[in-house]
Amino acid sequence: MEVKNTETETQLVVFALGQEEFACKITDVREVLKMMKITPLPHCLDFVEGVINLRGEVIPVIDLRKRFGMMEVERTNNSRIIIAEVASSLVGLIVDSVSEVLRIPDRQIQAPPDRVAGTRTHFILGVGKVEDRLLIILNLDKILTSEEQIALDDIAAAGQEVAMSGEPAEETA
Repeated sequence: MEVKNTETETQLVVFALGQEEFACKITDVREVLKMMKITPLPHCLDFVEGVINLRGEVIPVIDLRKRFGMMEVERTNNSRIIIAEVASSLVGLIVDSVSEVLRIPDRQIQAPPDRVAGTRTHFILGVGKVEDRLLIILNLDKILTSEEQIALDDIAAAGQEVAMSGEPAEETA
């Protein structure tokens, strides 16, 4: 008789910002794109890069480095835009690189330590331990305040005409 493994797992998309490894639930991710033309819009939140036209849909793009108060760096061939669902809207998230899709047993995910939890880290769902690595697992629904989410929705609506340049979307990576 075969014994079935009843341990629950979470499937994550792992990405880098600087030397830190982050992850988000794969169920929040729609696709991963190579960097493409981002149309800037005036009077945006400082971490909003602009909008992209993805197969006729205007999607606001935010730079996670800026959002998290990290130093800006030049983008490389490894830079990616993760198209993710954030509070029921599609948003592009610029990251330094995407490394893997990983299944991690739920028992290896711990709540953020008290000394890390706070005003700027309320968007951390947990910390995953994988061998000698620590993955900061983001709660994408919490990376934007409700006011910022409304502003992004407005940006997408305002950018509809600006981004409709007729350029085809870049291929996915």
